[in-house]
Amino acid sequence: MTTLVCTSASKAAAPTAQTLPYPSFSSYVRARQPVLLRTARSLTGNPSDAEDLLQTALAKTYVAWERIEDHRALDGYVRRALLNTRTSQWRKRKVDEFACDELPEPDPVPGGDDPAEQQALRDAMWRAIMRLPARQRAMVVLRYYEDLSEAQTAEVLGVSVGTVKSAVSRALGKLREDAELGLVRS
Repeated sequence: MTTLVCTSASKAAAPTAQTLPYPSFSSYVRARQPVLLRTARSLTGNPSDAEDLLQTALAKTYVAWERIEDHRALDGYVRRALLNTRTSQWRKRKVDEFACDELPEPDPVPGGDDPAEQQALRDAMWRAIMRLPARQRAMVVLRYYEDLSEAQTAEVLGVSVGTVKSAVSRALGKLREDAELGLVRS
């Protein structure tokens, strides 16, 4: 028969779920899925691929859930898993897709506040972003679509703030010179 000698020590050693911002993995996913899916969509450019990417990253997060000490940093952990998974997918892909100069749909007619024209501009912007190199694309997405600071972007990607500044500057220069964006904005 065992008796408990020190009840206060055993209570102190037991983790308290109330101190964590997300007491369970499922509550975290329910709360943060829209934001994380938007990030995945930014990295893939395809809604189906984005869902698959997010599911893979969340599976990796679930496996590591008990090891993550600071649950306030979960978004950064999942973003990093998204980037790493996307990079691995890109490296493993077979070259069975070929880029072409001609898009299957006609160019939109430029205009004013027409919702269709605004959507055309957003689509053209995403196509231009998808033409950026993967590293620049990740930095632009994190910096402007996820609204992270330069320091936060550098931390997520594991690079210096100066690297983020120069890469984002080069990416914005390429976007300014993009011919398709110039046609849509005119």
